[in-house]
Amino acid sequence: MGILSKFRKKKKPPEEVKKPTELEMLCGDDKETYKALLETMFLNPRKIGTPMEEAAENAKKFKRAKDFVKARTWYQIAGGLAIYEGNVKKVIEFFSECEEISPNTKYLILKNPEKAIVKAQEYYQKYLK
Repeated sequence: MGILSKFRKKKKPPEEVKKPTELEMLCGDDKETYKALLETMFLNPRKIGTPMEEAAENAKKFKRAKDFVKARTWYQIAGGLAIYEGNVKKVIEFFSECEEISPNTKYLILKNPEKAIVKAQEYYQKYLK
C-alpha cells in the first residue's frame, strides 16, 4: 500500500470565499476609491491621540529639520485625520506634501478626494457611533 499511496491524488482543501470588508461594501465596484481610502484613512481615528493641527505642526517642524521620514509620517497622520473631519482642502494639502517629500509615492486619494471623503464619511457615520 505504501507504493500505491504515491499515485493517489490528494484532496485539495476547499477554497475559502473572501468576505468583503465594510469599506469594500461601501465602495462597491469603485476599486480606485477603495484603494485610495485603504492606503490613507484610519478605520478608527478617535484612537489617534493627536489632533490634526498638532500633527500638521509636527510635520512642518520635521520638514524644516530635514527629517523627511518623520515629516511624511506626520503628514500622513494629519491627512488621515483630515479625511475623518471631511476637510477636502486639508486632505489635498497634506497628501500633496507627502508626494513632494517622497516623489516615488503616489496617493490615489489626490485623483478624486471629494468622492473618497464622501465614502469615508459614510463609513464613519455607519461604523463609528
